Amino acid sequence: MEDRDRRARSFGAVADRYARARPGYPPAAVEWLLEVAPGRAVVDLAAGTGKLTRELVPTGAELVAIEPVPGMREVLSRSLPEVRVSAGTAESLPLDDASVDGVVVAQAFHWFDGPRALAELARVLRPGGRLAVVFNVRDERDPVQAALERVWEPYRGDTPTHRSGDWQRAFEPAGPFTPLAHRAFRNEQRVSADQVVDRVVSVSFIATLDEAQRAAVEAEVRTMLADEAEVVLPYRTDVFWTERR
Repeated sequence: MEDRDRRARSFGAVADRYARARPGYPPAAVEWLLEVAPGRAVVDLAAGTGKLTRELVPTGAELVAIEPVPGMREVLSRSLPEVRVSAGTAESLPLDDASVDGVVVAQAFHWFDGPRALAELARVLRPGGRLAVVFNVRDERDPVQAALERVWEPYRGDTPTHRSGDWQRAFEPAGPFTPLAHRAFRNEQRVSADQVVDRVVSVSFIATLDEAQRAAVEAEVRTMLADEAEVVLPYRTDVFWTERR
């Protein structure tokens, strides 16, 4: 658990690189995932540097971005000064009972203590409120995505991953939420070679390597992309949602 927490906190040290390189979210997914209406209270939980928060601002919702890592909150506040940003975790939310209409969690639910997080989310959501869990999933049929996987996989260890599907187990017992539903959207990111390097270095288990190891990983990625001025990285954006009973 200590090593897992260390890897989770590692995002703060690479927050700027994370913001530059991590993929955003397709407009169709953002428009659909919460059907957010002006005036509704919506939480972006584990908001990171605000990759999804930024897309929610135009909806007119009353937004609160909650993020536990100070370095990530700093980047978020700097880039989105109009958004209320609070420290907090999924297991201990700085919110009143039944105070929000929706919660979105992008690229993060697999880091949570699932049962404790769901109990806390059930506390703060109003009946009928929606919880949306969003993941950008790399399309490894693409040769560049597959090559990147080969670069970092030896360092993964037991780092939590959404790909295993283990995070969904917390939703299985009958409880305050309806069964998970799912919809997928196509998503592509057009990036430079430098952004691909930033993408790799912002992975938690790469960020926690010692300086020599990180430099070796960077060099391997730069060599792989030496002839590429620009790369198109394909993703699938998975949106899972459930409602508070």
